[in-house]
Amino acid sequence: MTLNPPFEQQVLDLLPRLRRFATGLAGNAADGDDLCQMCVERALANRRKWQEGTRLDSWMYRIMRNLWIDEARARSRRSQTFVGEDAGLSVGSDGAQEAAVELGNVDRAMQRLPEDQREAVLLVMVEGYAYKEAAEIVGCPVGTLNSRLVRGRDALLALLEEAA
Repeated sequence: MTLNPPFEQQVLDLLPRLRRFATGLAGNAADGDDLCQMCVERALANRRKWQEGTRLDSWMYRIMRNLWIDEARARSRRSQTFVGEDAGLSVGSDGAQEAAVELGNVDRAMQRLPEDQREAVLLVMVEGYAYKEAAEIVGCPVGTLNSRLVRGRDALLALLEEAA
């Protein structure tokens, strides 16, 4: 009989994927790290709500998505002015690697996608979820997720061609 690792270890094992998804949603590493931390805190506080035998990663992605929506609403209500996202993109960059430039182009293009399309692209193309699983995380029908993914992928390619 194989025992699953403790809940906390399973969460730790998911951290790189959670952080990548959070950064993709938030648009920058600092806000992504904050979002990831809030997600882990919420998961630990609500661990009794997770059903053993179900996918922990899907459960945590839903938590993160809901936190992101809540944060976006709160930010909108506060109506605070922040420095533009592009202002800090070159901080800490040595400019020596074309790959870093290309990743920056992808990041900027991703942030220009509508939120629903960005989520679909992140979950399916970056995180590798099946359409059905991604639709469950987002809470929409599979056909809707597929439409968002197709529109998001096409828009992303067009934005990247425009940047080139």
